[in-house]
Amino acid sequence: MANWNDPQLDRTGFGASPSLNGGAIGGVTYDQGLRRHMLSIYNYMSSGVLLTGVVALLFERSGLALQMMQSPIKWLVMLAPLGFVFAMSLGANKMKTATIQALFWGFCVIMGLSMSTIFLIYTDASIATAFFATAAAFAGLSLVGYTTKKDLSGMGSFMIMGLIGIIVASVINIFLQSSGLNLAISCLGVLIFAGLTAYDTQRLKNEYAYLRGTDFAGKAVVLGALSLYLDFINMFQFLLSFLGNRD
Repeated sequence: MANWNDPQLDRTGFGASPSLNGGAIGGVTYDQGLRRHMLSIYNYMSSGVLLTGVVALLFERSGLALQMMQSPIKWLVMLAPLGFVFAMSLGANKMKTATIQALFWGFCVIMGLSMSTIFLIYTDASIATAFFATAAAFAGLSLVGYTTKKDLSGMGSFMIMGLIGIIVASVINIFLQSSGLNLAISCLGVLIFAGLTAYDTQRLKNEYAYLRGTDFAGKAVVLGALSLYLDFINMFQFLLSFLGNRD
């Protein structure tokens, strides 16, 4: 992790901590690089969310979303995003940066097709309210993750365990169809992805100390955007399920 209080002020090279005292130029360069790195991640993430939203809206307005839900192809569209995530996560070391970028945009498009069905279930006002509430919460939580000096790795591990728990509960509820369990899953889902937003932001910030100047830095930007994108989209979906008004 990046260590802002590293006493080895004369240390340089890959993985070295920035020199803030007695080496202002190095510290400024590091800070500027970190800001550019995080800004690139946020730009990719926000552009991906925007692309997903536009695709979802246009696909539903065209009437194709309803047709998709009435055909077996819906399962392909619903499961395809998982394939993209696994391909990007597991194959990043072997892929070129341009390939990772192409997969990210393809993933966002497929997610748009998959999420188009929310317009068939919830009112437009509910979707807009949930989206802007998620955007505000995401911005605040990401800011906390970026600025806090507290190590959030322990919280991140706890949140990941909680995520596994709600996945299991969601599978069980497919058979139980319990409205109470669905409500509990939605509430916990919002809290878990809120925590993961702060955790992932801190993790991505700290990783920059090891990534700067390496060939993997460009790939890390896209993979970082994917992490924050998933936090945002999942928090939005759980919040919509919790608060949304159905048509």
